[in-house]
Amino acid sequence: MTTTAPGPGSPGLVTPAAEDVALDLFAQAQTFLAGLMRPWNAYQILIALGLVLAAYLIARILAPRFHEWLRSRENWPKWRMRFGVMAHRRLRLIVFVALIWPTVWIMREVTWPSRSYLLAIVAELALAWLVIAVLARFIGNAFLRGLVRTAGWVWVTISILNLEAETVAILDGFAITAGDMRLSLWMVVQAVAILAALLFAARFISINSSTRIRKSKDISPSMQVLVIKFLQMLLYAAAIFIGLRVVGVDLTGLAVLSGAIGVGLGFGLQKVVSNLVSGVIILLDKSIKPGDVISLGETFGWIEQLGARYVSVVTRDGKEYLIPNEDLITGQVVNWSHTNAFVRLDIFFGTAYHDDPHKVRKVAIDAAKSVDRVLSFRPPVCHIIGFGDSSVDYILRFWIDDPTGGLTNIRGNVYLALWDAFREHGISIPFPQREVRHLNDPRKVAEPGEGEN
Repeated sequence: MTTTAPGPGSPGLVTPAAEDVALDLFAQAQTFLAGLMRPWNAYQILIALGLVLAAYLIARILAPRFHEWLRSRENWPKWRMRFGVMAHRRLRLIVFVALIWPTVWIMREVTWPSRSYLLAIVAELALAWLVIAVLARFIGNAFLRGLVRTAGWVWVTISILNLEAETVAILDGFAITAGDMRLSLWMVVQAVAILAALLFAARFISINSSTRIRKSKDISPSMQVLVIKFLQMLLYAAAIFIGLRVVGVDLTGLAVLSGAIGVGLGFGLQKVVSNLVSGVIILLDKSIKPGDVISLGETFGWIEQLGARYVSVVTRDGKEYLIPNEDLITGQVVNWSHTNAFVRLDIFFGTAYHDDPHKVRKVAIDAAKSVDRVLSFRPPVCHIIGFGDSSVDYILRFWIDDPTGGLTNIRGNVYLALWDAFREHGISIPFPQREVRHLNDPRKVAEPGEGEN
């Protein structure tokens, strides 16, 4: 029976020979069940059930001992311990495989091969399920691991039972047609499987390549990020394109549609595209890189990560700012460690007029040198910058090479060293003192003797 769309070019459901395939499978199932009534087929089923029971009892005895043995192997590598845990969970299946295959080999030697045919199928299924369960443990994501394991079990079961043609016919029988395009359930399954395999391969290659690139000392950090991002986009795009072509999807028909969608997305995602292009420019000109200390407005911190859309900046108080790449291109950014890590800091102070300025400069320089983070091979300097209303004004300049350690704290330490040094040498820090008089005050106090006769 075949159901088609009512007219050409209109979408409809197509199920060619789906009922015929189902009837054929039902007839095969009836033949198989009738064959189970034969003596040796029944014997094989009983032997398989006995082996299942034996595997259950043996695994129940071995499981506690195996668990205690695993607990005593604390120094094992992580991958080996995971394999041991997996073996503990699949112990019944492992024991069953270990029992059924010798049984099949012995029966093939002592009797006709047809008398061990069902046992051989059960043995192949059990071994295939065990191998798939072991290989699936290499997938880190739990949901993806379960999906791959289940799909693998279904497919190997169909293959071992020689039901590939019937399964493909049923899946291909359910399809949607639109003009010359036909999309069947079998095509969707193929597309999902092939795309998943190609994306997994692309991710595996990307992770390993990224690890090697990050370990290379000949490539700058910004160039490492650029190469990794470009490699990821290239691998994933190639995986999707190759997967669709292998399945048989005609990509040329999507050119006009993709162009129209691209124009709409271009207007709607203008800022996103601007940030993506700005990120590429930042990586190419190497203006900032991971680890640099920058100031952008009121934000001061070091760059933690360069993303495709934003830059992650971590401040001294633990806050993480996600600054769009466009702001770093169009705005004014202070990179404290662009060419090198040396940073000069200035602090201002004043002393009283009766203090010797030569002595003040010497004491201030020595105080700055006593602070740990102040560089000695770039010695501090102190200069007079003016004569104020109540003090002689000075500027003290010193250098550091670790701006990631903070700027406010080093300034505070230098100020504290100046305070201790001035107290030790009797140098005073004046503060403004002013006398205020009120003119025409009605509460004026009379002069002594005034008003006396």
